Amino acid sequence: MSSSSSTYSLPHLDLAEMMAQSFMLAIEAQEVIAMRLTKMFMGGPDVQDEAHLMVSEKLAAMVEGSEVMVRAAMVGTHNLGADQVIQLYRRKVTANHRRLSARA
Repeated sequence: MSSSSSTYSLPHLDLAEMMAQSFMLAIEAQEVIAMRLTKMFMGGPDVQDEAHLMVSEKLAAMVEGSEVMVRAAMVGTHNLGADQVIQLYRRKVTANHRRLSARA
């Protein structure tokens, strides 16, 4: 039995990386949620706009993530593009964090 390092793969490392990215997304999203809730509790003229933006962004991100998964399914990607969807959501959350931090 010979082992060739060129054919040896570690698929569990892909899973571990996705888990780590998911964990980071959860932490980052909680920060943005806290920032938005604080803003809403404080009130002000743009609170309603923030609420509308929050809902529309979530719907747009859901559609974009679904498109990624459908494309991945069509080409037979083993994880249905979950890694790409996680990165997509992390970019959206990071952008919101930056925007909300600038207003503080």
